[in-house]
Amino acid sequence: MKFSELGVHDEILDAISYMGFKDTTPIQEQAIPEILAGKDLIACAQTGTGKTAAFVIPVLDLILDHPAGETTTLILVPTRELAMQIDQQVQGIAYGLGVHSIAIYGGSDGDDWGQQKTALTQGADIVIATPGKLIAHLNLGYVKFDTIKYLILDEADRMLDIGFHEDIMKIISFLPKERQTLMFSATMAPKIRTLASEILVNPEEINISMSKPAEGVLQAVYLCYDNQKATLINHLIADKPDYNSILIFCSTKRKVNELASLLKKNNMSVEPISSDLEQTEREKVLQGFKSRRTRILVATDVLSRGIDIKEINLVINYDVPHDAEDYVHRVGRTARADSTGVALTLVNDTDMGSFHQIEKLIEQDVIKLAVPKEIGTGPEWKVENPRKKQGRKKFNRNQKSKGRPYQNHRKKKTNQ
Repeated sequence: MKFSELGVHDEILDAISYMGFKDTTPIQEQAIPEILAGKDLIACAQTGTGKTAAFVIPVLDLILDHPAGETTTLILVPTRELAMQIDQQVQGIAYGLGVHSIAIYGGSDGDDWGQQKTALTQGADIVIATPGKLIAHLNLGYVKFDTIKYLILDEADRMLDIGFHEDIMKIISFLPKERQTLMFSATMAPKIRTLASEILVNPEEINISMSKPAEGVLQAVYLCYDNQKATLINHLIADKPDYNSILIFCSTKRKVNELASLLKKNNMSVEPISSDLEQTEREKVLQGFKSRRTRILVATDVLSRGIDIKEINLVINYDVPHDAEDYVHRVGRTARADSTGVALTLVNDTDMGSFHQIEKLIEQDVIKLAVPKEIGTGPEWKVENPRKKQGRKKFNRNQKSKGRPYQNHRKKKTNQ
């Protein structure tokens, strides 16, 4: 479907065209008409499918229909990075429309707090906020949300994973009961449906696809031991000189810093990013990676969701994600939209079962590769059948606990 078929204002169509958008993605095609019709919505779509524009475009159109000069839209997000990204997209589409937005998030200095307070009290049209920081403002009593008409929860599953359920409900207590509420999530877990039942009214439901990596992602696994990983990373990067944008995910901040230091010693253009950095430092590192001044970014899962970095050539999972869903989000950083990319995962001898669960989720057997000969010999792929494993354990336990009766039985049989 063309954006021009949606019936939104010409000024918005001009902005969309200027940004290079012509055709809607599936989530945009299905969600935008429902939002314009005033319906509550729960939408499930994986990362990189255009979810942000799916709610920004119709909300801007609704604001233009009823200009109020006060805060009408609240967007809640799990991370400051996502808040900044959505704010940038709002400003990009709303440029020239006279619609103003503000991003409210933690980790900023006193000047930012003052700017946030001014925007909240004087009525920015759209507020994009992380729950914790917004509550800090709400608790001081000067924020009035009685004019809110549109509440949007983006990456709702991630907010619940972080533990924001109580904060979300507290924020909602400050909002009018008569409002339009939209929930966007990458998964449709039971806790998401529970939250939906608490805050949505007769919602339309959109479920674009199961959680699977995009078709343009070439996936592979390297079977290796932990002490081979750093050497293997060096080999993989050196083997791909044409890849100018590489994102490596590690499971801990310590590993992020250690790996980044090692790659720097090998004269590679690399920066680490994690919650250890101050907000200004994180923004600087992220901007350097987006602009290609930094070739390699080593990160924790702070970047696995919601961050729009285009044309990442290679994603490497230094560790197998603990949650199978997180694998999809990590891999989703590459091959966004219609592009292609490569996703490699380093799997040690103890993580094979976890990666097998990922394969079951994405309904795909990922190719298994051995480490190069110069690095050594890695483990062989081996995933035991859980049922066989449980059965064998049960037999050994019974034999051990009933060993004496078993021996007496054999003696009696011999005497006969």
